Order: sequence, then structure tokens, then C-alpha cells
Amino acid sequence: MTAAALLVSWRKARHLSQLELSAAAGVSQRHLSFLETGRSSASREMIIHLAIELDVPLRDRNTWLRAAGYADAYTHNGLDHQSMTQVKGVLQTMLDAHEPFPAYVVDRTWTMLMSNTPAQALTSLLIDPDLAQSFQGNLLRLVMHPDGLRQHIVNWPTLAGTLLHRLKQELVERNGDQDLTQLLEEIMGYPGLSDLPSDPGLPASSDLLVPMIIATPLGNLSFLTTIATIGAPYDVTLEELRLETLLPADRETGTILRSITRSPPGDLSEELAE
Repeated sequence: MTAAALLVSWRKARHLSQLELSAAAGVSQRHLSFLETGRSSASREMIIHLAIELDVPLRDRNTWLRAAGYADAYTHNGLDHQSMTQVKGVLQTMLDAHEPFPAYVVDRTWTMLMSNTPAQALTSLLIDPDLAQSFQGNLLRLVMHPDGLRQHIVNWPTLAGTLLHRLKQELVERNGDQDLTQLLEEIMGYPGLSDLPSDPGLPASSDLLVPMIIATPLGNLSFLTTIATIGAPYDVTLEELRLETLLPADRETGTILRSITRSPPGDLSEELAE
């Protein structure tokens, strides 16, 4: 796609007219029109300026710059890169601090890059490790696949609808990201997914927060999910990272989680009975 086409695509994705974008960016509508038709070429600085106004993700800003013949403006280093040593250490500290409650670091495609001991223990308690590996570390596959956590989730229809809604919203924000599109198509191919409502609907007035309830051999676990991002990143990887944490929604869940963390799965029932 050309730089001009990308400008049009992102403007329309943000539901802005040429007039609205030109006013927000401090650019004449005539010049913006010339950029969109290819009659004028945008400078590197103009592309970055417009991308900021359109809230274009860093990954896509680089794509836009390359389409215009410019070099990337934002680095893209994996967590294992030497430059990420400090960041990775900070993330590990946050994961450790969240124990005994599960926490994950995921990227834009919901792939788990890091996780703490409670998260690993909970997964091992419910899913065969070989089967878990087949999900390729993808949190959405792990939850939504018929052989994954889905079979243990008590409020499955509500949770599934909420996750699908969230994935579709991320697709809108990322203007039809190809990897997310493929993930959605794969998930929607799972049995029973196409029958879910496209909108999970609003919770009842008495439900300020909607938990995820997981049935385990040790009792039901009720979680509330929080999501944190890194502020003002200038690296593609950092911008796409999310720290997802599961907090106990009741006292019983906290008790079971502490036991799961302390003991191997085979010893948990005996420990809780004492």
C-alpha cells in the first residue's frame, strides 16, 4: 500500500473527514488532499506528525514511513535483546511482586512472553503441559480452545463474548492488523464460537465488575482482570506489551491460589484438607 493510501486508510479508520484531520493537525485541507491523492509527497516529519494525530501504533508508523521511502523512526527489539535487559528485569519484578496471584506479559497478538510461578502452576493444574504447548503460548488460544481452559470456565459464554469483543476492538484500533485478523478467524473457527452474540452486552446494574470463574479440583476460582501498559514508549515491542494480572474476587480464591503456588498440584488437596 502506498503512503497516500495509508493516510486515507488511517484517517477513515479514525472516522475523521479531511477537514477534521487538517484542523487537528494544523495542515491546510488542500495540502492534505494533495497528500492523499499522491499529488504531493509527505516529508518524514509530516508523516510522523499525522501519525501522532491519528494515534497510529508505532509498528504501523514504521510501515507508513517505509512506504514513503524513509527509514524506520522507531526501534523494534525483542525482549531478549541486550537493550531490553533493564525493561525485562522491571517486568520480572512486577510479575514476582504480584505473587501469589497469576500474571502474564503478552504482546499485541496475545502471545505470552513472560509469566510468574502462580500463572504457570494454575495452567499446569488444569491443562496437560503437552497440550498447553500446542497453543504456542497464545493466551487467547489457551482460553478459547475447546481443549483449553474453556472447559473449566463456569461463566464461559459471558467471558468468551467479552474476549471476542475486546479482540475486535483491538482490530479496529490497529486498523485491521493482519496478525490479529488471522487470530480472530482462527478463534471463530472453534466449535461454538460462531453461536456467541457479537456483543457480550452490559453487566447487570449490580455487577460493577464481571469475574472470570474457573472450576478446579480444589474449588471454583473467581478472578478479576487488570491490564497495564508501559507509558510513552518509543520502541515497537514496548508499546505492544501488556501486563495482565488476575486478582482474586473472593477470599476462597486467594486461599487456593496461595496453596497452588506453595505446593505441587498433586499435594494440594491434602494440604487444603488440613
